[in-house]
Amino acid sequence: MVQAVIEHIEHPFARGNLTSDGVQWSAEHTTTTDAYEEVESVTITPPALGEVLEYEFGLTGAVKSSGATESVLFKWQARNRGGTWVDLHSEVTYAADASAYKEYTYSGRLKPVTNFNEVPFEVRLVIKSGGAGGENAVGKTKGSSYVKVVYSAS
Repeated sequence: MVQAVIEHIEHPFARGNLTSDGVQWSAEHTTTTDAYEEVESVTITPPALGEVLEYEFGLTGAVKSSGATESVLFKWQARNRGGTWVDLHSEVTYAADASAYKEYTYSGRLKPVTNFNEVPFEVRLVIKSGGAGGENAVGKTKGSSYVKVVYSAS
């Protein structure tokens, strides 16, 4: 039996109206809580199922605070569809005086891990406010973000 290696690439974030400069962003998500909230979540469903060999990401989001005293914390996560979320990188803090949007891109390749080792799968950006001062944490995802999965199908 011959196994085929298949690569599936998607740009699933920030879909919507076309723009004059080619840069698309998702709707903003705003929160004042100190618990993580979802900015945007997508499901990646390759056309065939098989054993995942590797994932690759190029994920860009932008975050800011509504004021000058609180930080914004964020991270990208993934999981098998409906499973337990796995952090794709450690928590990032955009320090106090985060009142202007700052773009962050996280990219790289990784092998499957527990709770993130199947197709289809989900990917999301989550944010939270860094303090109790009542300022809002705001986040959005960029349309140039991509997800690639390499898997074998028989």
